[in-house]
Amino acid sequence: MSGTPPEPAEGVYEPKPLLRNATTIGLQAGMVGAFVSAVQNALGSHSRGAAGFLTRSGGTIGTFAAMGAAFAFTESAVANQRETNDALNGIAGGCAAGFLAGLRARSIPVALGSCVVLGAAMGTFDYAGEIAGRSKEEKEEKRRKFFKSVPQPVHTAE
Repeated sequence: MSGTPPEPAEGVYEPKPLLRNATTIGLQAGMVGAFVSAVQNALGSHSRGAAGFLTRSGGTIGTFAAMGAAFAFTESAVANQRETNDALNGIAGGCAAGFLAGLRARSIPVALGSCVVLGAAMGTFDYAGEIAGRSKEEKEEKRRKFFKSVPQPVHTAE
């Protein structure tokens, strides 16, 4: 045996890990938030220097991290509940992230509007990916064509 895990059968749903996805995406979104906070700090005029990265615009980091974690957790939870991978999971995750963005503005109408906008954007993105997506066989064939195969050693007959 080669030690690689067996490929799941076509059409069989493989559950998504909720907390691992939420943690990973939350940390990645937090890094994006740190970048945005640094840009906000650099472009703003204030007397706090580099500390403004955390003191003035540090809430951006937490907001981005929370939105990313909420998106990933909700998307995984909905996918696990429905046992399917489709655009509706992205819609639910986008809605959760958008709702958090609206709550930061302290407005329920903004939260609901953000839910609709981000849900529609993520649903469209996921649906377009499903339309244009390739099957596993097509991806493997493309990978085999791109990478060179390792030549086998030549054994001489004795």
